Amino acid sequence: MTAIDHKRATFIPGPARLTFRGILRSESIKLISLRSNRAMLVSIVLLSLAVSLALAVTMADAGVPDLPSVGFMLDEITLGTVLFGQLVAVVLGVMAISGEYASGSIQPTMIAAPTRTPVLLAKACVVFVAATATGLVGAFGSWAVTLPFFDALGLAVGLTAPGVLPALVGAAVYLGLSAILGLGIGALLRAVAPSVAGAVVLTLLMPVVLSALPASQTVRNMQLLTMSKAGDAMSNAPENQGALVNLVDGYISWGAGWMIAAAWALVFLVLGILRLRKGDV
Repeated sequence: MTAIDHKRATFIPGPARLTFRGILRSESIKLISLRSNRAMLVSIVLLSLAVSLALAVTMADAGVPDLPSVGFMLDEITLGTVLFGQLVAVVLGVMAISGEYASGSIQPTMIAAPTRTPVLLAKACVVFVAATATGLVGAFGSWAVTLPFFDALGLAVGLTAPGVLPALVGAAVYLGLSAILGLGIGALLRAVAPSVAGAVVLTLLMPVVLSALPASQTVRNMQLLTMSKAGDAMSNAPENQGALVNLVDGYISWGAGWMIAAAWALVFLVLGILRLRKGDV
């Protein structure tokens, strides 16, 4: 009779490596599962529609152009999306990371992904898509609900008019970039209150602060290159002008607005990644 010896296995496999796709799925679930995040996304749409309707109802008394104007209509329908939507978007980005620091859930997240950088990149993708998609609903919804008011005054401009579609898409993408900016600030400062305050200052209050400084070409240039000015340019119809930026005339083209807003978002995202990689969680 032959005895068969069963040797105990000495190799213990390590934990399965979490892929970027898995991190992305996890971050998507975390974003959508929180009621506060869903409320912020819904509020972007509601603010866009409410502001646009308010302007449409009162525009006859405020004065209107004699002929249909793409620029005038875009100003009326994108104000709520860009001005108020950006505030909600940056807070959404801040809370995507600072909220985890506040609750302590950041530690298991970083244990699951010890290199850390993919976590912030996944969060950036998720908040960008969420804010941009919501911005698209708000921008196109604002056009739809205000169209009867413009039509009654003979000022209706369709989606096929030159510059309308790029401007509405630009307004929505600006919200996505604002969310990434907020995420970077949140990763850099970590605490919720300072991060929200810093994000609001950069997106909304910086032009106001700069306008209070003594007038000079340097101050005018700084005003022109702010995040909010980039958002204004992105939500306007593209114009066939040679220069992307004209500092003398105070002009930013539609394309330059995209580049300036993307640069702001990228700089703070990189700073957030550096802080996340080098600091304790």
